[in-house]
Amino acid sequence: MGAEQGRAAIRYAAIGDSFTEGVGDELPGGGVRGWADLVAQGLADATGEPVQYANLAIRGRLLGPINEEQLEPAIALGPTLVSFNGGGNDMLRPGTDIPWIVSRTEEALGRILESGAEPLLLAGANPTAGLPGGGRVRAKGDELTAAATELAARLGIRMCDNWSDPVLARREYWSPDRLHLAPVGHRRVAANVLRALGFAPPADWVLDAEPLPKPGLRAELRYTREHVLPWVGRRLTGRSSGDGRAPKHPGWVTVEPRG
Repeated sequence: MGAEQGRAAIRYAAIGDSFTEGVGDELPGGGVRGWADLVAQGLADATGEPVQYANLAIRGRLLGPINEEQLEPAIALGPTLVSFNGGGNDMLRPGTDIPWIVSRTEEALGRILESGAEPLLLAGANPTAGLPGGGRVRAKGDELTAAATELAARLGIRMCDNWSDPVLARREYWSPDRLHLAPVGHRRVAANVLRALGFAPPADWVLDAEPLPKPGLRAELRYTREHVLPWVGRRLTGRSSGDGRAPKHPGWVTVEPRG
């Protein structure tokens, strides 16, 4: 990725939370990559042309702040494509208002359409097999994904349904915190997104992972201590993993085709 050079035919802006920021696909020198970065590269490779790419997503964000803090700055860049995903953090909290999430999502998609950009609606991958109380979150996710699918059809826009991908639900596609995708999971989401946009994913991407055994009691206790309890602590104190963070690509960077 490099600094902006001219004006590319494809100008892709991504907004959302940790899923879109790329948490779980950590880079050796710090920072994260993630499926949206990979999509930008995949678009450049498929078209043979540079792609301008921005990513305004910030981990921990609820849907309201995504709309209020990221939507207009993304549109102001003049994108041709905007990917939208939100509501995952809302689902993890009690008293989730699914109709409100759908209504706010429709408002955001309508604003993207009004701007002249193409919206792409994403359903996030399903982490619930490995989460405590995952059944309750799964029921919310099923309901929200069904409503989002209906919304996309009604608006006549593309949707990438990662929630219903049974491979992504397997534990080997998730990072140790079980809430964020592992690198191979991000690659699989990126491949799903490219296909939804009408492009084949790059042939050199590894999209499959070897099965992982079910964790034993010691591993479960360590998981609770290292991941569940800190998450609960943030909820109880009103803190977020994204507090004080800025978007990783708030303006255009140019992604050149490989080879």
